[in-house]
Amino acid sequence: MTLKNQVQLITYPDSLGGDLKKLHQVLRKQFTGLFEGGIHILPPFPSSGDRGFAPLTYLEIDPGFGSWEDIREIGEEFDVLVDLMVNHISRQSPYFQDFLKKGRASEYADLFITLDKIWENGKPVREDIEKMFLRRPLPYSSFSISGSGEEEKVWTTFGKTDPSEQIDLDVHSPLTRELLRLFFENFKQQNVKIVRLDAVGYVIKKLGTSCFFVEPEIYEFLGWIKSMADSLDIELLPEVHAHYSIQAKLSEYGCWIYDFILPYRVLEALTGRSNTELYSYLKTRPHKQFTMLDCHDGIPVKPDLDELIDTKEARELVDLCVERGANLSLILSEEHKAQDGFDVHQIRCTYYSALNEDDDAYLAARAIQFFTPGIPQVYYVGLLAGSNDLEQVTLTGEGREINRHNYTLEEIEEGLERDVVKRLMKLIRFRNTYSAFGGTFQVLEAATDEVRLLWEQGEKYCKLFINLQTYQTVVEYVDEQGIAVTYLV
Repeated sequence: MTLKNQVQLITYPDSLGGDLKKLHQVLRKQFTGLFEGGIHILPPFPSSGDRGFAPLTYLEIDPGFGSWEDIREIGEEFDVLVDLMVNHISRQSPYFQDFLKKGRASEYADLFITLDKIWENGKPVREDIEKMFLRRPLPYSSFSISGSGEEEKVWTTFGKTDPSEQIDLDVHSPLTRELLRLFFENFKQQNVKIVRLDAVGYVIKKLGTSCFFVEPEIYEFLGWIKSMADSLDIELLPEVHAHYSIQAKLSEYGCWIYDFILPYRVLEALTGRSNTELYSYLKTRPHKQFTMLDCHDGIPVKPDLDELIDTKEARELVDLCVERGANLSLILSEEHKAQDGFDVHQIRCTYYSALNEDDDAYLAARAIQFFTPGIPQVYYVGLLAGSNDLEQVTLTGEGREINRHNYTLEEIEEGLERDVVKRLMKLIRFRNTYSAFGGTFQVLEAATDEVRLLWEQGEKYCKLFINLQTYQTVVEYVDEQGIAVTYLV
């Protein structure tokens, strides 16, 4: 399929109104003409944790959100994007529950990575673990098999509990590949157009490596899954938080990639009132990317910007965000921290709060995002210029809840009355409909405290000018009558 070069929405199934039917209603009524590029519905499947990211299966929709019929109906009007946690599945899934009862006798046993697939006799070696890019203290969990009473250790990259709620899949197993094909075939039947491969960087486990984006083995897996998706006319979007060179390799491989560098660079330019690093980046980045400023996790720092940032300056920017209410996700592995101890994985806050809830600064940030080549995604909290939800963080103890507020229909209506939201919606509609965004892009020379970007196609052009001192944002473009128009964002 051909992706639309228009703005997409990212939302949980229950975050705009309460369920999928309400979401569809809001898209039709309150957000008309905004999300022509599609809708990324964060995991609507039955899940045992991590707000949907520990799915039991991809063959059902959580009844609390609605049904596949709701997804299909949204898919009639919008390109639907869903996540597939290709690295893992819930321990509450029927597959792992069967394994917990029967152990190696389970018909699903080969889906999982028992430690004897990694180490001789299944005994972990500390020296190997120290080389790994860890997301929890140990990369495995121990389980008791109810039928035999034996203990089994299986690989678990993610999960805050012990044992983990997220069980890694063995992507080398024919059984796993058969299951993934089943999930993809179901997506095709349900009108899903794009699948985000969540945590795909972790699928290869190989001793002596970080067990993250292991080359060349990961390309074999990507090649297999891309070929399978292509046969179903489904587009893939690998999600990889990694050193920028890995994103470049994925791009060269022909994949769409996420621009996880842009959010930091935009924030840095606006708070530091300098275009230096942003300009350097915009002139060299691949164009085939999905752009974002905010998401359900946080603003990426390490490892996405390793070797691109001065950690002393990064610490100042991080501290500024913390002053504005942010909390931090940190790197666990000592080996992957900076030499000076800088260990910030992500800055968790709303983008609006990171910019001190300054409407002009926020609109300037969105204008840069929309003028940057790629397919722009807007997170639902960002759409409504939401502030940090500190109350929910305190209530749940989960730092990421700072940017996961669930809006009632009444709150959405209230949000639509705010000037900053009206201005953002006007900008989104301009990005969706102005033809020059399908043409050629240039970064124009500018003073250090300015941003000047240009799109041209035939007789049409649109120029972006931002004064980084005042955050005044101006778009100049040629209208249908060939008249130059100045639009104050």
